[in-house]
Amino acid sequence: MSIFYVITGLLLLVLGGEFLVKSSIGLSLKFNISKMVIGMTVVSFATSAPELLVSLQAALEGSPAIAINNVIGSNIANIGLVLGITAIIGPIVVYKDFYKMNWPVMMLFSVVLYYFLWNDTVLTQMEGFLLLVGLIVFLVVLIRNARKEEVSSEEEEDALVAIASHKIVLGFLIGGIALYFGSEFLVSGAKDIAKSLGVSEGVISITMIAIGTSVPELAASIIAAMKGEKAISLGNLIGSNIFNIGSVLGITALIKEIPVTEPQILARDIFWMLGFAASLIPLVFIPKRFVLNRFKGIVLFLGYGLFIYLVFKTTL
Repeated sequence: MSIFYVITGLLLLVLGGEFLVKSSIGLSLKFNISKMVIGMTVVSFATSAPELLVSLQAALEGSPAIAINNVIGSNIANIGLVLGITAIIGPIVVYKDFYKMNWPVMMLFSVVLYYFLWNDTVLTQMEGFLLLVGLIVFLVVLIRNARKEEVSSEEEEDALVAIASHKIVLGFLIGGIALYFGSEFLVSGAKDIAKSLGVSEGVISITMIAIGTSVPELAASIIAAMKGEKAISLGNLIGSNIFNIGSVLGITALIKEIPVTEPQILARDIFWMLGFAASLIPLVFIPKRFVLNRFKGIVLFLGYGLFIYLVFKTTL
């Protein structure tokens, strides 16, 4: 029954994320917001919605390890799994915004999160507030610096703009309901599986749940790569990682403080998150600059595989 809950939860998260992303893009285009801003803000927030619902649900149900490791594991999966697979399918062009603003901000949020957790082994309401404020400041700066981009597909954009307002509202409604029940089923099933396997909730959350909540990013990236989009925006995944820390943990901590209940979170898991984030700089500049090719994608994917292997090896 637990497996059924997990599978049902994952399917609902995928469905909810899909509705939310499409509705968000349609709404943004109606207000004539540039694609870059849409990708780094609306789409990033929409694809982070599963993490938000799962972490919030876990924290309220007394499972803080799931709340924290869901975000840490999702950020690792976004780079190692999602970015790795996407680069294997087709090379990803990296623009200067990546190393001038997006990557430094992601690293800053990651290091600040580590300090908050290491300082007193709890993410307090004040710290959650600071993370949320930091995210808002980042968004304000991003939007102010944004430039209008040329659309790559006028027909696609026209179709999105033509979406009726009531359909956008309906999409948000369906997406929200699917995400809510998906998070309920996923957290419940994952906790039962952790007990039956004799592993901690932190292990299940940083692997199974994290991969599940990263499915929207993975699906969107693979579809874009298979369509031959050579200029896939690395900023979308970086933006999702920033949102995961700033909004998911920020909002969750504001509602309910999140204690660190499992030692491996600070001893192992968060260092993997910092390591994957930091590895992007040498991969972007060496040996071929500003391109994440198939070889680099394989390196990221194998690195993620090693992470999953070590997590279970040290637990089982």
